[in-house]
Amino acid sequence: MKRVLEVNIGLVYLFLYVPILAVVVFSFNSGEQISVWQGFTFGWYAKLFENAALWRAVRNSLIVAGIATCIATVIGTTAALAIDRHRFRFRTALVRCLYLPIIIPDIVLAIALLTFYVQVRVPLGLFTVIIAHGVFNIAYVTIVVRARLQGYDNTLEEAARDLGADEWQTFWRITLPLIAPGIIGGALLAFTLSIDDFVITFFTAGVGYTTLSVHIYSLLKFGITPEINTISTMLLANSIVFILLFLWFQGNTSVSGRQNAR
Repeated sequence: MKRVLEVNIGLVYLFLYVPILAVVVFSFNSGEQISVWQGFTFGWYAKLFENAALWRAVRNSLIVAGIATCIATVIGTTAALAIDRHRFRFRTALVRCLYLPIIIPDIVLAIALLTFYVQVRVPLGLFTVIIAHGVFNIAYVTIVVRARLQGYDNTLEEAARDLGADEWQTFWRITLPLIAPGIIGGALLAFTLSIDDFVITFFTAGVGYTTLSVHIYSLLKFGITPEINTISTMLLANSIVFILLFLWFQGNTSVSGRQNAR
C-alpha cells in the first residue's frame, strides 16, 4: 500500500510539473516549433528586450502590483490588529467579509467589480485595476498578519508601558518590529498574486492599460510560440522568487523579532 501511494504521489507531481518544465525548456529552443527541439539559444530572451509592448505591460503590472500591495498591506495589517486585540460588535461578520475575496471565484469578484465601476461611472484604467487588486489582497495580508499575531507575546508591550512608553512608542518600537516578518511576508504574497492575476485584471482594465498577464493572453490568439514560453518562464521565476521570500519571512522566528525590537 505504501508503494502504491508513493507511485500515485509521483504521478500527480509529474502531471502538475512536467508541463511547466516543458514550457521552461522550450523557451530556450532555437526553432519556432514549441514541440520539436532544434537547439539551445538565448535568442528569444534577447528579443524580449526589443518588445516595446511587452515592457509597457510590465511597467503597468509593476505599478498596479506596487500600489495595490501598499494599500493592502496598510489596511490588512490594521484590520488584523483590530480583529486580534479588540472585541466589538459585528466582529465575526467583519472577519467573514474580509475572507470573502478568497472564498468566492475570481470570475464572480471580477464581474461584481466591473458592475460596480459601471454603476458609479468610473472609467476603466490602471486606477480600477489597482482598487480591484487591493480588494482581494487585503484578505491575504490580514490572514498572514493574524497568523503572526497568534504567537505574539503581549507582556513585552506591558513592560514597555511600565517603563514609560506611550501607545505610539510601544507600537513603533515593540509591536511593529515583532510582527514585521508577517507584514513583509503578507506584502510579498500580495505582490506575487497581483503580478500573476489575469481574470480580475482582464475585466477591470481599460483599453490601453494592458498588464503582463493580459498581454500574454493576447499573444495566445496568434498561437503558442517560444516567445510566450519565454515570458511565462520569466513570470514563473518571478513568482518563485517572491514565494521563497514569503516563506523565508514567515519562517522567521519570534527571537529575531525580539532582537529587532530591542
